[in-house]
Amino acid sequence: MVQTWAPDLLGPGFTSRSLPLSEDDEGPVTATLIRYRDPGRRRPSSRRTARRRDPEQPVVLYVHGWTDYFHQRDLARFWSDRGCAFHALYLRKYGRSLRDGQTPGYVDDLRAYDEDIDAALAAIAADGGAAPSGPLVLMGHSTGGLVASLWAARHPGRVRALVLNSPWLEAHGSALVRTTTTPVLEQLARRRPRTALRLPAVDHYWRTLSDQADGEWELDPRWRPRFSFPVRAGWLRAVVAGQQTVARGLDLDCPALVLTSARSVISPRWNERMRSADCVLDVTTMAQRALDLGPRVTVNRFEGALHDVLLSPARIRAAVYSAMDQWAQAYVFGSAAVAVPVLDPPGADPSPGEATTPAAAPPYRRSRRA
Repeated sequence: MVQTWAPDLLGPGFTSRSLPLSEDDEGPVTATLIRYRDPGRRRPSSRRTARRRDPEQPVVLYVHGWTDYFHQRDLARFWSDRGCAFHALYLRKYGRSLRDGQTPGYVDDLRAYDEDIDAALAAIAADGGAAPSGPLVLMGHSTGGLVASLWAARHPGRVRALVLNSPWLEAHGSALVRTTTTPVLEQLARRRPRTALRLPAVDHYWRTLSDQADGEWELDPRWRPRFSFPVRAGWLRAVVAGQQTVARGLDLDCPALVLTSARSVISPRWNERMRSADCVLDVTTMAQRALDLGPRVTVNRFEGALHDVLLSPARIRAAVYSAMDQWAQAYVFGSAAVAVPVLDPPGADPSPGEATTPAAAPPYRRSRRA
């Protein structure tokens, strides 16, 4: 059956299609690809500087994290406004790709996601985008950042630039934690891989994000439940194996940008400081491990940012988009001096002669329910 693009529930400019994958022990498996094309409502003013285009249009492919899904419309518009073809991937057994009878988010080897990413790139190429060997910007959040990093290492020459939003590159605390827990985890995962680990049930991160609590984002409870998916032994063993690979050094042949909060506040009990910190991962360990990705790594840490830095309060999001913009001019578009159009607040228009620079990040609006 030929898969076609259909209007997506994210709204104007967004379409999606299913990507059939190989069956596993739970039956048929699919991934879902989201595509964004500017519907024409956000065309740059004629007074703005024209962007420089590559001979081939850069493609951005975003990979979400654990118990997560793509709903960041502003991220799609950010890359589209810079001349890129934006796509986001729902990995197998997440969000729209989750089927009845499947274990949410479960794989026992992160290399399984190679098929998801390869299928997405093949669909993009068939759609008239850049060929898989062309200028690809791979972007990942949290566990998706680990997946994206490992894929880039296994596919040298395929990625022009890697953008990682709070990637889960190391175990909580330090490599010592990973090393000491691996033997026990290995035994359990070998005997009963789908065993759910007994971990504290906390909703701290959900609370900082959801507009049903203290956050500003409308989250679909089917795809991002309040207390996360159960963490299963086989899945965690796969993550630890991926982190061990990173610790040995990936030697990526592409530049990498790592975006994190300036601090972490991790506790089984709610702490008000979690509103302005990463309450999921240890950002100090993350930043240190990022240096093992390759020789060209830029780490940007943002005071007050949440675990997903692009879901932080508006002022911090603006700083993150500005930093990402400036980095992209050097490593995606080829010159730090290239000027690109910057979005204005709704209803605003630059005054005649007003300069618009990459540092002047736009105030992005809140997403609606996905």
